[in-house]
Amino acid sequence: MQQTADVQAPAGVVEPNRPAAEKPSVQLQPQPSLTSDFSAEGGPRREVVIGSVDPASGFKYQLDLDSMGAAIRTATFSEFDDRDRKNPKPLVFLSPVGLNGRETLSLANAEFTLLDQKRRLNLGRLSWKLLGVQKLEDGGASAAFEATIVDANERPMLRLTKTYRVDPDTYLLNIALNIENLGNEGHQIEYAVTGPGGLKRNAFGTDMRKIIAAYRNSQGITSTGLDVKTLMKADSPEDRALVPKNPEWGYLWTANVSKYFAAILVPTPDEGKQYCDWINGRWGVLYNPDQDRKAASGDETIGFVLSSTPATLGPAGQADSSRAYAFQLYLGPKDKSRFDEVELYRQLGFVHAIDFMPCCCCPSTIINPIAFAILAIMNWMYIVIPNYGVVIIILVLLMRLVLHPVTKYSQVSMHKMSKLAPRAEAIKKKYGDNKAEMNKKLMELYREQGASPIISMVPMFVQMPIWIALWSAIYASIDLRGAPFLPVWITDLSAPDALIPLQTITIPFVGWQVHGLNLLPILMGVAFYLQQKLMPMQQTTATTNPQLAQQQKMMNIMMPLMFPLMLYNAPSGVNLYIMSSTFGGVFESYVIKKHIREREVQEAQGLISATSKTGGKIKKKKPKPFFRTR
Repeated sequence: MQQTADVQAPAGVVEPNRPAAEKPSVQLQPQPSLTSDFSAEGGPRREVVIGSVDPASGFKYQLDLDSMGAAIRTATFSEFDDRDRKNPKPLVFLSPVGLNGRETLSLANAEFTLLDQKRRLNLGRLSWKLLGVQKLEDGGASAAFEATIVDANERPMLRLTKTYRVDPDTYLLNIALNIENLGNEGHQIEYAVTGPGGLKRNAFGTDMRKIIAAYRNSQGITSTGLDVKTLMKADSPEDRALVPKNPEWGYLWTANVSKYFAAILVPTPDEGKQYCDWINGRWGVLYNPDQDRKAASGDETIGFVLSSTPATLGPAGQADSSRAYAFQLYLGPKDKSRFDEVELYRQLGFVHAIDFMPCCCCPSTIINPIAFAILAIMNWMYIVIPNYGVVIIILVLLMRLVLHPVTKYSQVSMHKMSKLAPRAEAIKKKYGDNKAEMNKKLMELYREQGASPIISMVPMFVQMPIWIALWSAIYASIDLRGAPFLPVWITDLSAPDALIPLQTITIPFVGWQVHGLNLLPILMGVAFYLQQKLMPMQQTTATTNPQLAQQQKMMNIMMPLMFPLMLYNAPSGVNLYIMSSTFGGVFESYVIKKHIREREVQEAQGLISATSKTGGKIKKKKPKPFFRTR
């Protein structure tokens, strides 16, 4: 008789791409039960495979199922590889999480509680009995596991049956859990299930792993999330809870997402309902093996746990003696076009699993719509020009062209302010003790010369959301993962360009890792230098404000050095965008500067007014009268 076991994983794991029939079983001896009066029975430790990593099979992934907790040990994609330049292999998306000598597996049944008896069993440490693996007539495959709860006299009380089903040509996995009362007395039960986990951090750039929960309200679908840093700082279960702003909102799903992929667990609502009401709690979980407080040390992973509402099971033989729970698990790319095309994905709002990179000045409510629009434009352009590198360059230059009037207005205003800097400094010195009079004189000066420090900054705030959205769209687009630009150089727009690959070098003290000689950041530094030389910055002399002049000089030196260092390991698609935009800005600044010089010549010749009173328009000569009057 196999009872609840608290064991570690076997030392040897069979190859994940071998057929299920060829996989040897792993058997472990039973361990003592967790409680004195109740225990759980299962079977020998087994691992089986359903699905396939062969793209020709039609399956989107292969699942390695483990009888320990009746869980998913690994999920491996058939269409995506790990982007290893030398020896690419199918990408392992879900994997075991090791912590304190134990493993946590995806979709493992964790705590099972008998509320009437006030007893709790951890079914995640039980090797469930494998009922078998089936190849279905429609091309799918399924595997079923069983666990039995027995009393102190080893009489069966409850039977749990868990079934996984995978079908070709879909990213959805169906999971069914049936709990049946085998005794003559009713029971009140609840349980918890571990969400999908083991998502590795993306090798390049910002850690975008996050736990997201979606809800339905009267306005539509909304979501809330917890990232790695938030979970790292959480000190209580309340800090890790995924709760909606309004408790009346209906719960839809919880997802564990990385930069490009998502594992979305959808509890199926009861018949006739639009949302799930049998999930009671949702918590994010941080797995931190080294127990450090740094969110970027590399060993952290995140996950989540769902708990059910209490359910009452009637005595065996009655209509209410069993309860069926169903889940659907989406394992696939964060692809908006796919989420929009499939009706179920659209109804459930899977698009909320796509998370861009908003900043403090541009929240997601502004960034997301613009970023989605940019992605749509990029996909449309890709149909005509099947090279995302070329698409990025053209799109950036088109954005520069569209925003040119705004940029021109901003730079002309900045130039006016720079010319007025000496006079403004003189006013500040003269009226330094009288702030009200000083501000009055400064405003008179700016108004007289048609300049405004506030208005000159407005164009920048207009452009900022667009450029941040463009950055975010390029950074997080699944379409750029593995997409090449040139045959030899920049063969993956989602990775550094690595003109010359090198053995990984770790820079002391800062911990940065260098994997090769990246040319794009160097070219980007050149572009930044040229842009700094052409930008119409305030030409404050040492006699007016020596401190500000020194700061400007330092910025001119630091900017071309700082940004290439910060973005040295950034994805080449992002660096290509920044470099193209910066070189475009260099040319644009040259054109605007030429316009300013021509305008100043016209002002000197009296052809246009130097102030704003005439709007800067060329003065028209009055026509001579046909005859003079005396």
